[in-house]
Amino acid sequence: MTSIAARTGRARGSRTPPKGTSSRSSTMIYVTTGTVLGFLFLVPLAWAVLRSFMQPSDITAAPSASAFSHLTVANYSELITGSIHILRYVGNSLIVAVGTALLTALLATLAGYGLGRARFRFRGSNVVFALILVTLMVPFQAILTPLFLELSFLHLLDSLLGLILFYSTFNLPFGVFVMRNSFMALPSELEEAAYCAGAKTLTTLRKVVLPLVMPGVATTMLYAFLFAWTEFLGALTFITNINTLTLPVALLNVETGTFGQVNYGFLIAGAVIAMVPCAVLYVTLQRFYVSGISAGGIKG
Repeated sequence: MTSIAARTGRARGSRTPPKGTSSRSSTMIYVTTGTVLGFLFLVPLAWAVLRSFMQPSDITAAPSASAFSHLTVANYSELITGSIHILRYVGNSLIVAVGTALLTALLATLAGYGLGRARFRFRGSNVVFALILVTLMVPFQAILTPLFLELSFLHLLDSLLGLILFYSTFNLPFGVFVMRNSFMALPSELEEAAYCAGAKTLTTLRKVVLPLVMPGVATTMLYAFLFAWTEFLGALTFITNINTLTLPVALLNVETGTFGQVNYGFLIAGAVIAMVPCAVLYVTLQRFYVSGISAGGIKG
C-alpha cells in the first residue's frame, strides 16, 4: 500500500505543462523566426533604396557616415524628368507585363479547365498534357533565330504586341500545369449541381468554378508578370526602336556612359523603380494565397 501511495503521489506531482504555456512558446518561436527572416530580406532592399539617393562617387566608395549626409534625388530626377524619360520605358514594360499576365491567365484557365475536368476528357488527353509539359524543357534561347524569323514574317518586330505573344507562349506550359491541378482538386459535384440548375459551361466556369481556383490564377499571373517584367534577351532581340524599349533594355542603355563607364546612380535608382511594381503586385495577390490556404484548412 505504501508503494502504491508513493507512486500515486509522484504521478500527481509530475503534471504536464498547461496548454497555454506551450502555445505561447510556439508563438514566440514563430514571431522570432519571422522577424529574423523578415530582417534578412528587408535590410538589403532598404540598403539599395538608401544608396539610390547617394551620388555615384559615394555609391562605389566604401560606406562612411559622411556619404549619408549628401543624399540627393538627382538620380531619380535625371531618370524621370531629364533626357532619359524612363517613365516611357516603365509604361512599355507595364503594357507588356500586364498583357502577358492577362493573356496567359486566360488561355491557361481555359486549357486547364478542359484538361482537368472529367467531363471534357478525350482519348489522348494525358498525352496532350505531357507534350505541353515537355515544352517547359525547351528554353527560348535555343530557338531564338526561328522566333525572330517568325515575328519578322508576321510583322511583329519592334512591337509590344509581338513581345506579349512571345512571352505568353513560353509562360503557357507552366500556367496550364498550375490550372489543371487547381481544377482537378475541385469536387465534380459542384459542376453537377450547376448543370442541374441549368447553367451553361462558361457560366459554370465563371460563376461556380473560377472563384475557387483564384489562387492558381494568381500564381499564373504573378509568374507571367515577373517573367515579362524582368526578361532581357528577348526584348533586346525583338525590339530595336528606342521608343518601344522595355525597362531592362533601357536601363542597360542609360546606365552606360562614355567608354562603357557604368553610372551606378542610374543603375540603382532604376533597379528601385523596377522593384516597385513587383512589390505592389505581390502585396495585391497575397490575399489569394491566404484565402487558398484557409480554404484548404477548412476542407481538411
